[in-house]
Amino acid sequence: MKVNVKKLSESARLPVYGSEFAAGADLYASEGTEIPAGETRFVHTGIAVELPAGTVGLVYARSGLACKQDLAPANKVGVIDCDYRGEIMVALHNHGAQARKVEAGDRIAQLVIAPYYAAEFAEAESLSETVRGAGGFGSTGKN
Repeated sequence: MKVNVKKLSESARLPVYGSEFAAGADLYASEGTEIPAGETRFVHTGIAVELPAGTVGLVYARSGLACKQDLAPANKVGVIDCDYRGEIMVALHNHGAQARKVEAGDRIAQLVIAPYYAAEFAEAESLSETVRGAGGFGSTGKN
């Protein structure tokens, strides 16, 4: 699948897959910033994308950054709709006890492109019965 990417700054880098079978392509910071402990900052990537119709861009944490630097997307998973043409920015939250620096060129998140279904929501008086029923929040592991 071809995805057009527009660089919005000279320091921007196109997303890159880290290995042959990687599901997520690395997103890079286009400028540096410092994120104080317990705070969130928008980190610019300097790119905009043209996702194919019927797909969505999902922005996930990079495991190394989250585990080693305490930095992860504040919204857990970012959603880029296929009709969005603005800059991709990642709201990184510092879960740690000390300030962290992000430098231009650092890998800050990963982008997974996936298909989606657009549902037609219909109000109903009842729903079909299942074994699980309305059990939620850990209810499936109980005896």
